[in-house]
Amino acid sequence: MVIGTIFGNRRGHVWFCIQHDRLSTIPLLLLELSIPTHQLVKEMQCGLVRLALECNRSELNSVPLRAVPVWTVNCNGKKAGFALRRKASEQIRLMLKTVKSMTVAAGVIPARLGSSSDSEEIMYMRANYEHMVGRADSESFHLINPDECPGQELSVFLMRS
Repeated sequence: MVIGTIFGNRRGHVWFCIQHDRLSTIPLLLLELSIPTHQLVKEMQCGLVRLALECNRSELNSVPLRAVPVWTVNCNGKKAGFALRRKASEQIRLMLKTVKSMTVAAGVIPARLGSSSDSEEIMYMRANYEHMVGRADSESFHLINPDECPGQELSVFLMRS
């Protein structure tokens, strides 16, 4: 089990972060997706979200799967742009530090003081994810709903072909 956080500025795009535990501010995996935050929120209102990230560049076959720099993204079967592997900036580490006391939560982190725009507010959803490794060319992360209650179904698949 790992901790997963999906977050993004209200008018920005989505980030997906996987951490070994909630206290770590250095992610095991950090991906910047080209999906607008508001679009993913709309998809999540339907209850079922499948993000399939694919890499079919043969020159990257020897690279560990989580080190692949560029992914093609499909959201619920529709092309949704690209995802880029990133290193955590100071701003992202600060955001992870802000939510480190939470294992399961969803909400909004207010914009910095002095900012008049709500575009800097960060929407987030944090939860435990089951991490499955199929083989060297496939991994997946499946959101675990707390107390086995029905709710959001979210899975992220990493696949190399």
